[in-house]
Amino acid sequence: MNKLVLGNLVHRPLRSVISIFAIAIEVVMILSISAILMGKLNGFKTRQNGIGMDMFVRPNTASNMIGMSPAGASLKVADVLAKVPHVVVVAPVNVQINSSLDTIYGIDFQSFNALLPFTFLSGTPFQGPDDIILDDYEAATKGKKVGDQVMVLNRSFRLCGIVAHGKGGRKFIPLQTMGALTGTEGKATMFYLRTEDPPKYQQQIKADILAIDGLSTYSVATADEYLSSISPDRLPGFNVGLRVVIGIAVVIGFLVIFQSMYTAVMERTREIGILKSLGASRVYIVGVVLRETAVLATVGIVLGILSSYILAAVLESRIPTLDFVISTPYVWKSVVIAMVGALLGALYPAAKAAAKDPIDALAYE
Repeated sequence: MNKLVLGNLVHRPLRSVISIFAIAIEVVMILSISAILMGKLNGFKTRQNGIGMDMFVRPNTASNMIGMSPAGASLKVADVLAKVPHVVVVAPVNVQINSSLDTIYGIDFQSFNALLPFTFLSGTPFQGPDDIILDDYEAATKGKKVGDQVMVLNRSFRLCGIVAHGKGGRKFIPLQTMGALTGTEGKATMFYLRTEDPPKYQQQIKADILAIDGLSTYSVATADEYLSSISPDRLPGFNVGLRVVIGIAVVIGFLVIFQSMYTAVMERTREIGILKSLGASRVYIVGVVLRETAVLATVGIVLGILSSYILAAVLESRIPTLDFVISTPYVWKSVVIAMVGALLGALYPAAKAAAKDPIDALAYE
């Protein structure tokens, strides 16, 4: 049977190649979309973890995805939080997203740097209200060096320093400048806290903050609690969007395999008649069609996975800020989805082949 399967695939090389590429495209679609969405999410979590915070305080109406909510907290809250026992550093941050979906952090450099110091690769901290700091990925992508002008929020800034990536955002401007540019003077999106001997006092700190008049409705979380809340299940529409794309990819693979196998069965009517006249059972005929499909799907899946990793390497070298990360669980999901979709697409053609009458098939021209 294996020789028969391989012979059929080699005898029709163009159809086999088209089917393989269809399966490969299906796999690439699943892995690339999941890599972009999951990469953005994981990259965001990694950068948040690199800030050096122990706790996180924000108005309860704010979104977990920083920058998706307005700056709704007064900067005076920072002074109140600083008086809470066991709080060492309070860093207010005003985060905004521009029209290009870039996240810009408005920071008080002294307090933000006190959480976990920046690693300067070149340049210095802010020297004035029109200075900006970029991380190394952003600077490399934009081709910028210290002293260059950078347009942010329709204003020109002088690039004063380039820092190692992983500190929350990729662009940092003075907190007061952010407020003036966005009409949020005296406001912050959230407050990062560094505490004594974490996690020893964190529950006590949380209770003390919520007991303060005016802060009882605020969201107070440890770094671990906050980062664990940033997951696909807790982000509206994330899983829905991913499932829609996967569904489209499955339909594409299903239709191509269905059309390929159906046409192959129609072209091999006489061949199937000969097999059945020689005693081939229905199960044997179905097995031939499904084995052909499995071979095509296997080659297509391998090609799709290799292509996805090549795409990831190219994008990482050309656009390091993209956060294109292929998730191993989604590799296995794509394998199962593509294989099952291909076999389902071949079931009807296989059943039709098995149901052919050998007399009618032999008389077929």
